[in-house]
Amino acid sequence: MNPAPPAADRILVVDDEPEIVALVAYHLAKAGYRVATAASGSDALEVARRERPSLIVLDLMLPGMSGFDVLEQLRADDSTREVAVLMLTARREEPDRIRGLSLGADDYLTKPFSPAELVLRVGAILRRTGSAAPVSADTLVIGPLHIDRAAMTVRVDGMDVELTPTEFKLLLTLAERRGRVQGSGHLLETVWEAAPDIQTRTVDMHVQRLRSKLGAAGELIETVRGFGYRLRASAPRLV
Repeated sequence: MNPAPPAADRILVVDDEPEIVALVAYHLAKAGYRVATAASGSDALEVARRERPSLIVLDLMLPGMSGFDVLEQLRADDSTREVAVLMLTARREEPDRIRGLSLGADDYLTKPFSPAELVLRVGAILRRTGSAAPVSADTLVIGPLHIDRAAMTVRVDGMDVELTPTEFKLLLTLAERRGRVQGSGHLLETVWEAAPDIQTRTVDMHVQRLRSKLGAAGELIETVRGFGYRLRASAPRLV
């Protein structure tokens, strides 16, 4: 039997189908989570900003505002950018999955779904995204990696690492969205302010150099084949 999650783990379920909301809410509550619900994108954003849930189960096809739009606004808002998101939708097409993950979704589950699998995925996401926390408003600590946003400095195991401004921005982008896959196109837009359809190995080359400079901490940066890159939320265990 799995241990109950911490009481602080509140889950927001966003779907306009009452039967889906009831099903998801029931199984999450049964697993020990506190559950809030919303039936539209605007309501979801309001609840997320007010209650700061640990994770949002988000449908794509919502009235008035799509799940993609909701996700984009969540990631653009400092108060909700760190909230984990599991997309739950009947849309199975690969472009939809890629778009959702590129916008910052933590996982993508299609309908019809197994309630038991959904609960397991929620737990896995929370374990992955909840293990790294900022020490202060300006400092991120992820395993041996210390990133000072204000001073634009990076340290690994207490040792300074010299990065170019672009390398620092790339690392910071991955770190602030740790645990979430960042598509190469999204990184080009964010770090280089380039159009996402530019065919270039710029991102790959910079990630390779960044890993080299970070030494052992470079293992925190994972390649997600076919999508892009993800920074682990915690340091890999040594076996």
